[in-house]
Amino acid sequence: ERVLVPRGWKKKPVVLLFTVCRPGFFKASPHSPSCSKCPPHSYTLDEASTSCLCEEHYFRRESDPPTMACTRPPSAPRSAISNVNETSVFLEWIPPADTGGRKDVSYYIACKKCNSHSGLCEACGGHVRYLPQQTGLKNTSVMMVDLLAHTNYTFEIEAVNGVSDQNPGARQFVSVNVTTNQAAPSPVSSVKKGKITKNSISLSWQEPDRPNGIILEYEIKYFEKDQETSYTIIKSKETMITADGLKPGSAYVFQIRARTAAGYGGFSRRFEFETSPVSVAASSDQSQIPIIVVSVTVGVILLAVVIGFLLSGRRCGYSKAKQDPEEEKMHFHNGHIKLPGVRTYIDPHTYEDPNQAVHEFAKEIEASCITIERVIGAGEFGEVCSGRLKLQGKREFPVAIKTLKVGYTEKQRRDFLGEASIMGQFDHPNIIHLEGVVTKSKPVMIVTEYMENGSLDTFLKKNDGQFTVIQLVGMLRGIASGMKYLSDMGYVHRDLAARNILINSNLVCKVSDFGLSRVLEDDPEAAYTTRGGKIPIRWTAPEAIAFRKFTSASDVWSYGIVMWEVMSYGERPYWEMTNQDVIKAVEEGYRLPSPMDCPAALYQLMLDCWQKDRNSRPKFDEIVSMLDKLIRNPSSLKTLVNASSRVSNLLVEHSPVGSGAYRSVGEWLEAIKMGRYTEIFMENGYSSMDAVAQVTLEDLRRLGVTLVGHQKKIMNSLQEMKVQLVNGMVPL
Repeated sequence: ERVLVPRGWKKKPVVLLFTVCRPGFFKASPHSPSCSKCPPHSYTLDEASTSCLCEEHYFRRESDPPTMACTRPPSAPRSAISNVNETSVFLEWIPPADTGGRKDVSYYIACKKCNSHSGLCEACGGHVRYLPQQTGLKNTSVMMVDLLAHTNYTFEIEAVNGVSDQNPGARQFVSVNVTTNQAAPSPVSSVKKGKITKNSISLSWQEPDRPNGIILEYEIKYFEKDQETSYTIIKSKETMITADGLKPGSAYVFQIRARTAAGYGGFSRRFEFETSPVSVAASSDQSQIPIIVVSVTVGVILLAVVIGFLLSGRRCGYSKAKQDPEEEKMHFHNGHIKLPGVRTYIDPHTYEDPNQAVHEFAKEIEASCITIERVIGAGEFGEVCSGRLKLQGKREFPVAIKTLKVGYTEKQRRDFLGEASIMGQFDHPNIIHLEGVVTKSKPVMIVTEYMENGSLDTFLKKNDGQFTVIQLVGMLRGIASGMKYLSDMGYVHRDLAARNILINSNLVCKVSDFGLSRVLEDDPEAAYTTRGGKIPIRWTAPEAIAFRKFTSASDVWSYGIVMWEVMSYGERPYWEMTNQDVIKAVEEGYRLPSPMDCPAALYQLMLDCWQKDRNSRPKFDEIVSMLDKLIRNPSSLKTLVNASSRVSNLLVEHSPVGSGAYRSVGEWLEAIKMGRYTEIFMENGYSSMDAVAQVTLEDLRRLGVTLVGHQKKIMNSLQEMKVQLVNGMVPL
């Protein structure tokens, strides 16, 4: 266009040229000197366009500048995995392959509670908590807590960006189905006072908001205000009690907790109530004298009756306190007396007739209810099979079946069923669950829940390097929780190892194999002393090896070894060292080195479990608490054990690597089944074992060894050679 300056101006006419943009170009402002090409995924069909239209399925936010490409919603997140811990679920996923061309990607979690019978699902509701949040998540993980026990959930993880709300199409998400486990009840929140006298206080309360199962009983703890070290426990199956024998005019503090098959929930907050003051009677009131006389007389008679009853009981050689079946009561001073009514383990060997123990703790199953499908392994007493169990009124479900081989002796039958007598006493989501036994027909069988992924050590070897640190910590947390339960029952496992941990499809770990297990005495310092028998040296605490004394603290030592097995994906503890070398090295104060890429916090916990003084080792409840903190704060797991210190801290007493263990690099690589890399090593100058000894993880990546499992195998082999015999252990 030509624009002429009007007549009358004294200056020369000026001609201004304005460019008209052709299709495919635009000019956002008439003052722009030139046209701009439409950004990606946009177009124009008309001349002189001031903006470009977005292609189909592409969008632009109002705040996006016209020069910005049109974008689309992201694709679904990938490879979502779950870790179930009682009534909490941890989800982790990989970002979407296609972010839609935007950087403002965040995540939204939809939670649905599903009915297993009807298949219908409904929104979870407001009681579920999301850590850190449900919407606007920037990181690729989230934890849901306060879920219901034994409930099927579906979680949908959706990636969203700035244009997702403009997309009329279907949502793009990845879903994860999980089933929560049993959980302890939530705390009692409401307590009301009833009748109060000078010596008693009556209370009532409501059932917890989330019982998570059938409430078996309540435990009421109370003490005189500011006298917390001397307290009283009352147990009741009702939601009301009367605490008597109290001091007049005194304040008392009450706390209540509920118990289900999963254990005790947390105590309620403290509720404070005061007894009535003593009413002082006039000394001149002679009418009280007959009452006092009668009271004293009745008291003397009652005392005589009680003494007579006790003496008669002693003459019979047996006495038993008579208790109200609905209420039990016991006093505590400084917390040293054992709680009454708390479930404790009963050693089946104490039964004169072992069959009685089996029938008391294990349910008898009709053989016709069991379908054996295939053999999955061999046990000490016979084959281990998988199959299905159909009980009356219930749906058929998969089970594992241990069978007793034909031609067994009576002792073998007792030993075989002894494990069922032990297992049947446990009820915890991280202890293998006994369904029942078959003893009235042949073959004799023990039926347990089926764990799809088998033993933990084999599973980890098959999936070397495939899990995140959080998933591995979740596995360890489950094992620790199961061991805490056993420890609380006064039970020592004695053979805790990754081979005796089973893992299901949800990556829930459960303690199994109770063949070597024994019971603790009531005294927490007591230990079971064996009379010979095989001991798993690599997993056993030094005091248990030296003195055959096993405690919960020796189980903690074994747990530290299990931690090392998990973090090294099923590596054999102490590698090829002999048992005698292991005993000698541990006694001299050396410990296994940190596995590759192990968080420093986890390795420190291992070293704590391997303290020589058993009283210095953490308790299982402390271990569970510590792992919970790490799971809630994943950033604490990012600090790894320094790779150089893993070797520099090692004691080197023997000759250098390559002194004859392997004659060539090729022989060494073939021995660890990594022969495919021989040519690469040789071409890059690693032609001797001395040169190979200097290889680092970065060197392996540069050489093209990209598979995590292969990297770990090579580095672990090098470290094993560097720390032959006691050289492989970090001194404490």
